[in-house]
Amino acid sequence: MKGISLLAVILVFSFYSCNQQPESNPRERISLNEGWKFFKYNSLEEADNLIYDVRPETRENLDKREADAMPVEAESLVATKLILKPWILPTGNRFLADTSKWHTRPEGNPGKDFIFVQHNFDDSSWSDVNLPHDWAVAGPFIQGNDPLVGGSMGRLPSPGVAWYRKKLDIPESDTGKSIFLDVDGAMSYAMVWLNGHLVGGWPYGYSSWRVDLTPYLQPGGENLLAIRLDNPPLSSRWYPGAGLYRNVWLTKVNPIHVAQWGTFVTARNISDASATIDVEVTIDNMTDRDTKVKAQTHIYLIDNDGNISSDAIAVIKPFVNRIEPGKSARFKSWAEIKNPKLWGPYPTQTPHLYLAVTDLYSNGNHVDRYETRFGIRSLEFDPEKGLFVNGERIYFQGANQHHDLGALGAAFNARAAERQLEILREAGVNAIRMAHNPPAPELLELTDKMGFLVVNEIFDVWERRKAPRDFHLIFPDWHEQDLRSLIRRDRNHPSVIIWSYGNEVGEQYTGEEGAQLSMRLNNIIKEEDVTRPTTASMNFAKPHMPMPATMDIISLNYQGEGIRIHPGYDHLQGIRTHPLYPDFQKAFPDKMIISSENAAALSTRGEYLFPVTSYISAPVSTGIGGDPVNQIVCGYELYTANYGSSADRVFAAKEQHPYVAGGFVWSGWDYLGEPTPYYGARSTYFGIVDLAGFKKNRFYLYQSHWRPDHPMAHILPHWNWPSRIGLVTPVHVFTSGDEAELFLNGVSLGRKKKGPYEYRLRWDDVVYQPGELKVVAWKNGVQWAKNSIKTTGVPTRLTAVADRNVINADGTDLSFITISVTDKDGLVVPIAKNPIVFTITGPAEIVATDNGDPTDMTPFPSHQRNAFNGYALVILRSKNGETGDVTLTARSENLEVSTITLKTAK
Repeated sequence: MKGISLLAVILVFSFYSCNQQPESNPRERISLNEGWKFFKYNSLEEADNLIYDVRPETRENLDKREADAMPVEAESLVATKLILKPWILPTGNRFLADTSKWHTRPEGNPGKDFIFVQHNFDDSSWSDVNLPHDWAVAGPFIQGNDPLVGGSMGRLPSPGVAWYRKKLDIPESDTGKSIFLDVDGAMSYAMVWLNGHLVGGWPYGYSSWRVDLTPYLQPGGENLLAIRLDNPPLSSRWYPGAGLYRNVWLTKVNPIHVAQWGTFVTARNISDASATIDVEVTIDNMTDRDTKVKAQTHIYLIDNDGNISSDAIAVIKPFVNRIEPGKSARFKSWAEIKNPKLWGPYPTQTPHLYLAVTDLYSNGNHVDRYETRFGIRSLEFDPEKGLFVNGERIYFQGANQHHDLGALGAAFNARAAERQLEILREAGVNAIRMAHNPPAPELLELTDKMGFLVVNEIFDVWERRKAPRDFHLIFPDWHEQDLRSLIRRDRNHPSVIIWSYGNEVGEQYTGEEGAQLSMRLNNIIKEEDVTRPTTASMNFAKPHMPMPATMDIISLNYQGEGIRIHPGYDHLQGIRTHPLYPDFQKAFPDKMIISSENAAALSTRGEYLFPVTSYISAPVSTGIGGDPVNQIVCGYELYTANYGSSADRVFAAKEQHPYVAGGFVWSGWDYLGEPTPYYGARSTYFGIVDLAGFKKNRFYLYQSHWRPDHPMAHILPHWNWPSRIGLVTPVHVFTSGDEAELFLNGVSLGRKKKGPYEYRLRWDDVVYQPGELKVVAWKNGVQWAKNSIKTTGVPTRLTAVADRNVINADGTDLSFITISVTDKDGLVVPIAKNPIVFTITGPAEIVATDNGDPTDMTPFPSHQRNAFNGYALVILRSKNGETGDVTLTARSENLEVSTITLKTAK
């Protein structure tokens, strides 16, 4: 068979209220985000001894490690003290296919006498926090040489041991129910006590997981929940975040209920006229008796505003089966939908969604309702033509995204994530690769709704380590549980089209041994979901090696374009690889190829260094695109990490190899940690958008290529150069047109046309004089776009603009306010770095400020922030239940004050 053809649907997420239904829902899902007490030990030496497992002792400096260095073998460790791992491992039993390998909980109750898990402990001196909560993002940043937390982990105090406590009100009426704690993400080594009993936990900080509270609850009495987290130092090569950084829920169900993530909806025979919908439901019988259960599923249409149709458009054929006591059973049934509305990626298709409502009945009683959103779409992965969605070829114009939200850290916020996606969409991005871990569930709700394609990735390491205490320590015990739980959680999202089970793992280097592990992971995925292909991203494995044969799709990190082989890179040490797209295509003619990471280009927004390289791509070095003293990378967008290629090189490589299905730029946004090439900084230089959400020049280079029908022209650099009068100052233009003419103070500097595999127009001999640069672009001989920049005056005022002037008064909604420093004519002064002070009145608070400068060590919660090259950002959050006018004032010495008013409303 040529390629992989998939006809599949995906759900989106399970939620638990639907007013359109005739009966009340026996299932409750209650947010536990509010009202927690929080305590963190001052140091690891002071922490308690309730450890999950022993760890290696090391002070290895991750900041000196090349990003594409070979991972190494794990150390062997022997426990010499009591560890709690045997009590935690049973939490994952449900996700081990071989029940003979299920873990048996030992006798005993470790930690029962520890004061933090006791009802009578006085936690009034602990901090009051709401979730999601990232204990480290407030800082302060850890500076200096050889710090405990270096640049690779963002210089923020994420390592440490901390506790969260919360009292649960469980009414007497809940007696007899099954009650679960559902945690969307906890960083990391989470262990849960309820009423002094160790319930269970989960070590992988990116997984979503559940523990059963039922045996330890006291309905009608006070219930004390205590969660211990342990975030090791030297455990990540980017900022991992810290704490209960995603949502936490209490789920109440009858003993007979749909299992956790217990539905799977797929589609077949998809056409304009009809589609066959298959629904698979897993049901738990947690009673002590054999029980007959009836399951009935209705399908509803969800319109573009999120409204659910009042009438079902299809009814899944019901099934009735007996389930043994204490067991689970899986059942399948189907129905046909007429004239289906397909889910498809923006902008050429519409992401239509449906709702499946599954009701369970036992002995005539309505015992459960489980609601699942899904979308219907067909996929085909062709090795020569690429991806087809609903019969339309879709080229991957993708971006890699880390999980942090800039100044908000890892604490998930739906509006902040939506803003990131909105800005990426403006550049032409249509696909997101989750790098390199499971996302928050709500992020996939957004990609479903907004029509992004998703490569859902789970592991950055397997058994060989990249950091001394990274998740290679738990991989042998937990990889199957982590992988199966991810797939069951996310397999109903229509946006998820590929499973990636590894990124640049060390097992690329271990031949057949590594390939066998890869195949095991691949097979686990296939046991859970045959509707999507699998992949793992390779930066070392070559076509003749065994690993590439183990996956469905070939995903190459940098190897397709070639690594360290272009002119200008010859002097570098490290992996050296010629362009490998042809080699892989020849070796695997039946497999689609994607560039899962490409570019790794670097820049500091608004900063420029001279002279400018004549190459179309060059590695950053001192005097060539880089200033290590000030930790600046030149913004001409020609410079890269040692293993990378400029966007121009990447575009050319794709066009020269049209069978490549597209790829994913590294990266969409700057992110905390891994600040290549200057590890004295706090955040990376890779993004086409900086950490605050301000667009770099590179954003417009991608937009010019990815949105060819969007008239645009962008000029760089800025034109405020008092020290360069009479000096050569190159001017580059990014345009979706095919030619352009540049004017300086009304005088033409020539008209240029793009040649084959050229993506920018260069006037490299422009002599600077103040005034106006203007560009006029043409396309197919017709005037297409204009743009101009001017030398500005001195800063005179501040200007504030909000992304939204009305936000929800729910305590989570945000307004992102851009503060610009302008001259008397309203032009942004592109070199302005004025200090600004912010004050606020009304029912909102300043959560964070930023400016996109990767070297700025001002703590994010600060109400003072220097502008960086003309801009600063203020993030406001509403106060829960409080409505009214909010006024933000920005002040800077000798500048006109700026005031902006917005509203919070219910």
